[in-house]
Amino acid sequence: MNEKNYNAKRLFLLSCVALITTAMTFAIRARLEPVWTDQFALTSEQTMWAFGTAFWGFTLAQFIGGPIVDLLGMKRFVWIAFFLHLAGIILTIMASGFWTLFIGTLFIGVGNGSIEAACNPLVTTIFPNYKTKMLNRFHVWFPGGIVIGGVLAYLIQDILDLGWPYLVATLLVPLVIYGFLMLGQKFPNTERIEMGVSYGAMWKAILKPLFLIMLFCMLLTAAIELTTNQRITTLLEGTGTAPILVLAFINGIMALGRAFAGPIVKRINTTGMLFSSAVLSLIGLLLMSYANSAVYAFVAAAVFAAGICFFWPTMLGFVSENIPESGALGLSIFGGAGMLSVSIFLPISGFLTDKGFDGAQILRFTAILPVILIIVFSIVFLTMVKKRPEATT
Repeated sequence: MNEKNYNAKRLFLLSCVALITTAMTFAIRARLEPVWTDQFALTSEQTMWAFGTAFWGFTLAQFIGGPIVDLLGMKRFVWIAFFLHLAGIILTIMASGFWTLFIGTLFIGVGNGSIEAACNPLVTTIFPNYKTKMLNRFHVWFPGGIVIGGVLAYLIQDILDLGWPYLVATLLVPLVIYGFLMLGQKFPNTERIEMGVSYGAMWKAILKPLFLIMLFCMLLTAAIELTTNQRITTLLEGTGTAPILVLAFINGIMALGRAFAGPIVKRINTTGMLFSSAVLSLIGLLLMSYANSAVYAFVAAAVFAAGICFFWPTMLGFVSENIPESGALGLSIFGGAGMLSVSIFLPISGFLTDKGFDGAQILRFTAILPVILIIVFSIVFLTMVKKRPEATT
């Protein structure tokens, strides 16, 4: 690889700004759930179906992008994301009911998935010796973008009362910035191509037992983090606080944690990080389910944030470090599976709300998932230690 052919710092910067665009859409939807449900006369389940398109649209982009990003190039995928984001934002601003909201959200979801299909392998390619560390730094800007979107939502909706189209329009700012940063940039080949791994070997890698087990875990980690964050306004209703500020608080802690992930990875490794995250997310979910005041809600949210902080980037780091021959396909399958999981859990969560479940009950239902993860991560850790006894020395 000839590093002089591209500007690694600028590529990393544009990746981060593109991820901010993705993340802001999550915060904005979280704040506008009750607004759109009321304005468009939707049930909670209908709203969650409309929101779910963001997640399975993301999955669609990941599953299509993973196998062909090596062939088309990461740069083309980022440009595809740019135009899909632009179309989705405009359609959402013009939304007048379920179907226009559905289609606009779908465009944004496919744009979000295209960003991750391109930028995750981009980061592992330009930082081959610090994959988990730099993936965590890149993914700082997912919670970071949610903080930005959450604060803007609070100011525009709750303080200034300007109306929801103005809030959605703020997405155009990071969109224009990452589009500008793309101009004139050259991108490297993906890591798989640089390693000389064949296309067939990449496909065989995703059938390994370890890959499939961790893929199952990705379904659960994503559901814990993103379903809860997406529905935070409803889940913490009645706690005496502004839930959108709790969302910003959670993601502020997540951004801080990911920014300093490097020393933690070095000390306890990726599997240890994942096990600890499952334990803390379980405690956090249970604490939030009993929150009955603003102070209690923020304390519980802090524990939950510490739990989910490292899930997404460390799962990607795990597969890239332990099954590198899976390449961009492996990263995309993990990311797509995560979002597919959320697209399934969101309507279930909305259905439970319509049936009379309150936020506390839904949080306790969700707490089943980290219990499963604790068991699986323990087995994976013990199995890997037996296979590599030098890891214990």
